[in-house]
Amino acid sequence: MDLIDFKLDNYDYATFLILLLVVIAFFYAMVTLGGLPGKLAEKRKHPHAESVKLGGWIGLFTVFPWIHALIWAYHDSLTIDIRRLPKDMRDKLDDDHDGEEATEPGAIQTTLSDIEVTDIPPQAPKTGPAS
Repeated sequence: MDLIDFKLDNYDYATFLILLLVVIAFFYAMVTLGGLPGKLAEKRKHPHAESVKLGGWIGLFTVFPWIHALIWAYHDSLTIDIRRLPKDMRDKLDDDHDGEEATEPGAIQTTLSDIEVTDIPPQAPKTGPAS
């Protein structure tokens, strides 16, 4: 007794081949879509590119986190160079970040979450030579 009760012909083999190609194309699309937010973030030099990449892979099958990672890949994180802040605010932030290595000697970069937005003084408009 055979597993199937009819003889396979060329159409059956073509069906199996097409089914195999569809499965391979599906997995290729999933791998491409899962890595898309991370690749975009790396290309745009996003400061949290590894987190965006991880969010893209985790959210692949749940869709909403994947969309969030894709949006996050295009979001420019605001980084403030504290060398442009008033001296008292720089000292306050230097005390908060003691023991951490800075990216450059004497320069500590921080994000808006570390300081209050109201603490940032408005910058005076730049005046150039009159034309």
